[in-house]
Amino acid sequence: MSVRKAISEFEGTYFITITCCRWLHLFELSDGYDTVYKWFDHLKSKGHYITGYVIMPNHLHALIAFRNTSGKSINSIIGNGKRFMAYDVVARLQEKREDELLTQLASYVNTTDKQRGKLHEVFEPSFDAKECFTDEFIEQKLNYMRENPCRGKWELVKQVGSIRIALQSFILLASKVFILLSVIWN
Repeated sequence: MSVRKAISEFEGTYFITITCCRWLHLFELSDGYDTVYKWFDHLKSKGHYITGYVIMPNHLHALIAFRNTSGKSINSIIGNGKRFMAYDVVARLQEKREDELLTQLASYVNTTDKQRGKLHEVFEPSFDAKECFTDEFIEQKLNYMRENPCRGKWELVKQVGSIRIALQSFILLASKVFILLSVIWN
């Protein structure tokens, strides 16, 4: 899977954005929010830390601290996660008999990927990653994730104050938007 920026480091904290293909609401349509949790569980089992995240109907933002990658690139780890989530989203859409949507996702697969056996384009072929060097930048990204469901066209909740911040627990907001903010204040 291509990425917007190759990450040369094997450790570090990154603000990651993964977008569903053509901004379709695939997490919502497949009820696939827990697919992201499964990927997070896998990352945690490998020694990485999920510092915060928000799962929107068509994209997700996550603050992930990658540790002990055993020489595996962060790009590869994220690419494998996207593939893992894509299989699950497609399986759920098949169970729901979303044939028209599956046909649409199949039509978005490019020729090269089709030749490699890819059947559906679930995510945009790239992802965005910003390395977090400072506490201020991390705090900015945590605030962004907390406010994202309240902004612009989303307005999935009325105000930021109505979003409870929980440590290591999941919060269900309006329209099946999940947010976790793990914040450790010094």
